[in-house]
Amino acid sequence: MHLNSLVDYIGTILEPQNFSDYCPNGLQVQGRSEIKKVVTGVTASMDFLEAAKNENADAVLVHHGFFWKNESPCLIGIKQKRIKFLLENDISLLAYHLPLDAHPKLGNNAQLAKVLKLKLDGFTGQQNILAYGYVDQSQTLLQFSKHISKSLGRLPMIFGDDKKIIKKVAWCTGAAQSYMEEAIALGADVFISGEVSEQTYHLAKESGVAFIAAGHHATERYGINALGIHLNQHLSVDHQFIDIDNPI
Repeated sequence: MHLNSLVDYIGTILEPQNFSDYCPNGLQVQGRSEIKKVVTGVTASMDFLEAAKNENADAVLVHHGFFWKNESPCLIGIKQKRIKFLLENDISLLAYHLPLDAHPKLGNNAQLAKVLKLKLDGFTGQQNILAYGYVDQSQTLLQFSKHISKSLGRLPMIFGDDKKIIKKVAWCTGAAQSYMEEAIALGADVFISGEVSEQTYHLAKESGVAFIAAGHHATERYGINALGIHLNQHLSVDHQFIDIDNPI
């Protein structure tokens, strides 16, 4: 299919025009016009781009692309090497950040709920990016943390009483610990995000709401893959997901 048709189709699904984001959403680097294969991944790192080229990608579709707010606009250093690689190989780069987090079915938060077997009740917060719901069966924080570790394949960082009973859960993938206070206001027993900073420990301790840092990359592997699968099922494009591991 034509590159422009692919961009337009994804736009109708994710509606990026409705989001105020830290980066441009959509086509970031233009390559060949005919798209037969799309390779998806979390971040447009050089490791990912090289792996995608080796799998004969016509376009790469990622959650973390380029041109972030407040970064230098100059095409030098690592950014120059990545963009030069794409242009030399005529590969397009499409990136969707907050629109992919927030999508109620294909988004990172919705997909994480499936992976963790959470009952998704709804979304709230700025741009409806904070998800909330319930575990299937009440359990201790220790039991819940073990379930997360097994589901995501990595050890999460846990802040809270291991014996605390978990029923209501709030979550937002990636670097979203700033929603901790909104999770507290929701009456959540635990808030899950990807990363943690010093101040979040104190919020968890003083509020009694547990916090789980389950990994930025680990919590955001699922939305971009779900979007790629959707494209394969509804459009005439092949799809392959490549996971370049990241311990953060």
